[in-house]
Amino acid sequence: MTAFWAEPDFDAHELVQVVHDRASGLTAIIAVHSTHLGPAAGGTRFWHYNVPALAMSDALRLSRGMSYKNAMAGLPMGGGKAVILADEQRIKTPEMLAAFGDAVEGMGGRYVTAEDVGISEADMVTVSHRTDHVSGLPVTGQGRAGGDPGPFTAYGIYLGIRAAVRHKLGHDSLGGVRVAVQGTGSVGGGVARLLARDGARLTLADIHAERAAGLAAELGGTVVSSETIMGTACDVFSPNALGAILDDAGIAALDCAIVAGGANNQLARPEHGAALAARGILYAPDYVINAGGIISVATEYLARRNGNSGDVTEVNTLVEKIPGRLESIWQESESTGVSSDVVADRMAQKLIGRG
Repeated sequence: MTAFWAEPDFDAHELVQVVHDRASGLTAIIAVHSTHLGPAAGGTRFWHYNVPALAMSDALRLSRGMSYKNAMAGLPMGGGKAVILADEQRIKTPEMLAAFGDAVEGMGGRYVTAEDVGISEADMVTVSHRTDHVSGLPVTGQGRAGGDPGPFTAYGIYLGIRAAVRHKLGHDSLGGVRVAVQGTGSVGGGVARLLARDGARLTLADIHAERAAGLAAELGGTVVSSETIMGTACDVFSPNALGAILDDAGIAALDCAIVAGGANNQLARPEHGAALAARGILYAPDYVINAGGIISVATEYLARRNGNSGDVTEVNTLVEKIPGRLESIWQESESTGVSSDVVADRMAQKLIGRG
């Protein structure tokens, strides 16, 4: 692993910490991009990297994305991210999670963690035994903020898709709108169910084909392979799996008017936002449309720190501001000729004092 400051994705990060605990076998990276607006908030990813250097790249890119996401969501939180490097067997033990909790606690509140890919709500409970700087914990009362952030992420994406369809296609309804959903896990599945409720025509794909097939049977959708979903003729392509799919080949394959989904870091390289715009495809910047989850966990964390309990109504009110933010990005993009991803980045950079 090269020095982190020499990494292409290093962006004046305030702190990058490599954690190794010999007793538990934990190896992790905690990256704090910015604390300009408040403590750096962002989830922990548990993932096996065939090339360990990719773990550093992931931590750097994702933490920067969290700075932008939290700023654009109007949260008093900075941006950070953690990556726990899994072995090939993806063995995760309570001892590893406890050691990770100790590392978070040692940062004195500068970083607040929550669940991400490979980490569950139960894992966060284990981490919380060693630090208070954790969110996404089980809900302890009716209507309180907390628990699995996935449904709030899905709700925000659904609202963003509705806004995109209205902006690009001029439709106030999703009835008959064709949406290709890539990834049918917690978030993608939630998005699909909300879209189906409004009468959208769904095409689904997942690397776990049986999961996509089960959801299609439930919702009356159709299934294609994960290899062909990006070329599906549709109105909206909604990526809700892993990122960096919008590369040269991926963009060339698209047969849609809109890209709007929850996957992080969808653009493989900065120039790919302009490539989408050149094809006349409306793009919803990922960290704006998928902010529902961090809104939920941040509301929970801030309420707990203030000695009270946030509630679901408060979370939903904040999530329902996502369409308006997207609309302002699209309007500025169209008036300036600058792609929507660059417009969003500039807005976020200004908010975190780096404009």
